[in-house]
Amino acid sequence: MRSRLTLLVLATTSLMIIAFLVPLVLLLRQVAEDRATVRATADVQSLVAAVGTADPASLQQTVEQFAATSPRPVTVFLRNGTVLGIPQTRTPAVELASLGQESLTVESDGGGREIVVAVQGRPEGTAVIRTVVSPAESGAGVARSWGILFGLGALLVALGVFVADRVARNLVRPITDLSDVSHRLANAELTARASPEGPAELREVAGALNQLAGRIQELLRAEREQVADLSHRLRTPLTALRLEAEGLRDPDESARLSGAADALERAVSGIIQQARRRGDEPQQCDASVVVAERAAFWAVLAEDTGREMTVDLVPGPQPVAVSADELAAAVDALLGNVFAHTPEETPFSVRLSASPSGGVLLTIADRGPGMPAGLVTRGASGGDSTGLGLDIARRAAQATGGRLDITGGAEGSVVTMVLGQP
Repeated sequence: MRSRLTLLVLATTSLMIIAFLVPLVLLLRQVAEDRATVRATADVQSLVAAVGTADPASLQQTVEQFAATSPRPVTVFLRNGTVLGIPQTRTPAVELASLGQESLTVESDGGGREIVVAVQGRPEGTAVIRTVVSPAESGAGVARSWGILFGLGALLVALGVFVADRVARNLVRPITDLSDVSHRLANAELTARASPEGPAELREVAGALNQLAGRIQELLRAEREQVADLSHRLRTPLTALRLEAEGLRDPDESARLSGAADALERAVSGIIQQARRRGDEPQQCDASVVVAERAAFWAVLAEDTGREMTVDLVPGPQPVAVSADELAAAVDALLGNVFAHTPEETPFSVRLSASPSGGVLLTIADRGPGMPAGLVTRGASGGDSTGLGLDIARRAAQATGGRLDITGGAEGSVVTMVLGQP
């Protein structure tokens, strides 16, 4: 925008300068020609008295002296055919002046101006004084004047462009600041605010953008409070469930249900903490620690169901830009899908490695009959449903700038979770 405004002013100023200079240049040339003509005419008029009254000998001496000192050729044509001064042939203008007894100024064949003055009073008839103003004399000083005018025009254009660039910069800078603030808000930096600068319209836009950012913060705060309140309400039925589990007569069944209730309570506590956490705080954790902990948790269930579980974790630390709770929920969702959609005794593997392009790769592969097509579609969709858990993993990966890839076939399914580093 700044360059376009500068180019617009450059084009406008140039057109104005051209529209002003072209007539002025033509006028200067015409003034120079008229000035040279007037000067030559005045010089010729100084001979009129001598030509009209002097005797032939005195007239010849006077004309020759004048022609020798004049910067232009001067010739006197007498009626009897005598030519005094610089020898020249009689031109049509001279003939016309001698017959019509009048003075003329005409364009000469050489490009200059021919000035003829008829002088009466001589015994032999009308005499004619002729001189020629050359093109060099007519254009004397014109080139210098043109140079000064064009230099002044170029200076004015440069000054106009400089002023336009300063004004455009002052106009564009607030727009650039607004763009930067909008990008920061789009990247979840909700504390970004625009400075009200520039014209009134831009200040109004900056104020509206700041109000929008504040409103977004209020809505997110209200949403977090609602989620936290809902999670708190779940504690009451969880407590009742734990009491029911403790009242069972079968110790193994009671322990199993109590463990499930404890796991559910930990998940609810994680939701509360996540809901109350400030959205602009940086999130990160050690992926090797979190994955190792969740793999150890699921290893017990894998042993009970006769599944061979292979765990290959790169040595830590492996920092990723997601909280430990979110990463643990994503790993639980992916491993839960393996147990839910493959038969018992199906082997699977959990592998954590460093990505060559930066970040961390979490790969969970099984050798079952393959992941159902609907499960793959649902996990890769843009919907908000988390019924199958893959949306949880997808959002966790995208929060770090990574992605979730799922491939399924007859020989099993492979889920790759790419996690970005903080």
